[in-house]
Amino acid sequence: MPTTLGWTITDWQQAYREGAEPESLISKLLDYLKDTDNAWISRLDDQGLNTAMAELSEHLEEVDGDLAQLPLFGVPFAVKDNIDAVGMATTAGCPAFAYQPGQDAAVVRKLKAAGAVLIGKTNLDQFATGLVGTRSPYGAVSNSFNKKVISGGSSSGSASVVARGLVPFSLGTDTAGSGRVPAGLNNLVGLKPTKGLLSIEGVVPACRSLDCVSVFGLTIHDAALVADCISGFEPADAYSRKAPTALPLDAPAIRRSGPVQRLAIPDSPRFFGDQQAEAAWNTALSQWRQLDTAGIELVPLDFTPMLELAALLYEGPWVAERHAAVEAFMANHAADINTTVRSIISNAGKFGATDTFKAQYRKEELVRQIDTLLSEIDGLLVPTAPIAPTIDAVNVNPVELNSQLGTYTNFVNLADLCALAVPAGFRDDGLPFGVTLISGAWKDRELQTLASQWLNAHPTPLGATDKPRPQEVATYPPAVPMVQVAVVGAHLSGMPLNTQLTERRGRLLEQTTTTANYRLYALPNTTPPKPGLKRVEQNGAEIVLEVWEMAASEFGSFVNLIPAPLGIGNVELADGRWVNGFICEGYGFTGARDVTEYGGWRAFIKSGAATQ
Repeated sequence: MPTTLGWTITDWQQAYREGAEPESLISKLLDYLKDTDNAWISRLDDQGLNTAMAELSEHLEEVDGDLAQLPLFGVPFAVKDNIDAVGMATTAGCPAFAYQPGQDAAVVRKLKAAGAVLIGKTNLDQFATGLVGTRSPYGAVSNSFNKKVISGGSSSGSASVVARGLVPFSLGTDTAGSGRVPAGLNNLVGLKPTKGLLSIEGVVPACRSLDCVSVFGLTIHDAALVADCISGFEPADAYSRKAPTALPLDAPAIRRSGPVQRLAIPDSPRFFGDQQAEAAWNTALSQWRQLDTAGIELVPLDFTPMLELAALLYEGPWVAERHAAVEAFMANHAADINTTVRSIISNAGKFGATDTFKAQYRKEELVRQIDTLLSEIDGLLVPTAPIAPTIDAVNVNPVELNSQLGTYTNFVNLADLCALAVPAGFRDDGLPFGVTLISGAWKDRELQTLASQWLNAHPTPLGATDKPRPQEVATYPPAVPMVQVAVVGAHLSGMPLNTQLTERRGRLLEQTTTTANYRLYALPNTTPPKPGLKRVEQNGAEIVLEVWEMAASEFGSFVNLIPAPLGIGNVELADGRWVNGFICEGYGFTGARDVTEYGGWRAFIKSGAATQ
């Protein structure tokens, strides 16, 4: 048994820093993998390993041996077998469909450039149509905790090989929940990015307008690192998107800047009779309410619009997109397609162009309803999978159970939201339970920050291994550039001008003080009353202030509101940091009253001395 089983990316990195050789570690891992393991469809052979090691050596030479420039150096990974990789056939779970790609998918190319080593391609619900992991001629992939239970799909194999510690991460795809449901059922992190953040170039489409490449990891850090390595605009991909540099002016609350803290939860959650899932959800909610460091507020909400939107994905004309992806193949090879998959895709014939436009109109109406419903909400917290059925049960009732699995996943891509599935403990029967955080497009990193706080407070073992979960990275920077500003007077929380910050979707980061190099003055003839902060060489004091953060795109309009003699300069905080902050022109102190003794503007105002 290789020592690498259950290693995180950090473990692999540490091994190489200590002198381990990629060829030795990965060849031992490959020797351990079993031909009877149906989570794999294809794996690296000896010739492929030699080629991979030669490519890795070239990458290392290009960076003069600096491993810091190859963040995934020598780290093995797997990809779902609807993602192209040179040297391995792409089957999409259908042997008759198989072809040899001429180039790597964009995401695979970027992973290799970061030093990662692809060791195999994984099983899936055929043509990525399903959330169960049973619709494959290569066999149903079982749950990593109980062989009688489904793994979840369609990215079944990708979840299984990570949960069992064979690789530290893998790629899946997610159209309706395929990158989240298997994560929830196998005690994994499942990162479903903003649409277009990760390119789908070189991915066999399911519903091309909704498809996302997803990441399975043992930790949030690993999944986030992989996503960072493979993100970026790809001009050749019509669905690739450039990350925003500014907040849109009409952004609804769920897409606003700042942390994800007010979370909507279903007011009447559906578990379809699965009492153990329901009990695990209630336990998770009580733990979320106690997550003091994150300041979480859970708000019960009517999820009817989300559920109706979810139903559109399989019950509406979007199924025609699945047909468009395999139309030519299906015309000549219908018998080679899984019976359930063929039945679902064949429903495309029920819808005409008029039906499609009507459904599109309804989708936009529902998305507007959701935005309105979430006007004061930062995100959603939902069960990842409300049921955990057996393989036998799914074989008997394949469509209904699949639909139930997608209750809290199907609507996400249609509404252009991002999501992050995370472990949330275990059910009484020993199966893992997971929850999913959902927020607006480009809020991926904010979700990673909140999920890290959650797992640090409520850790589970890594996947189905017995390895303990390491501490997660505490914070991830938002996608939109942000600016910090220190306020000392009328812009403090509860003060008259604080709305100038909140209207720009600013958020309070902390209350702290300056260094002991400042004096505070009450400026004359200002409405509302305002202070001036003055840096001095001696006889200074620490002055209480607040540090706020806002999108850089909002900062200019904020500065434009600041009247003379005040302005924005640099203020030194007690811990030695320098941040943007309010300062005062020298002439403004003429006739001003020194109020340093109060230690801060709020204390001065509360004392009543301002009116004396």
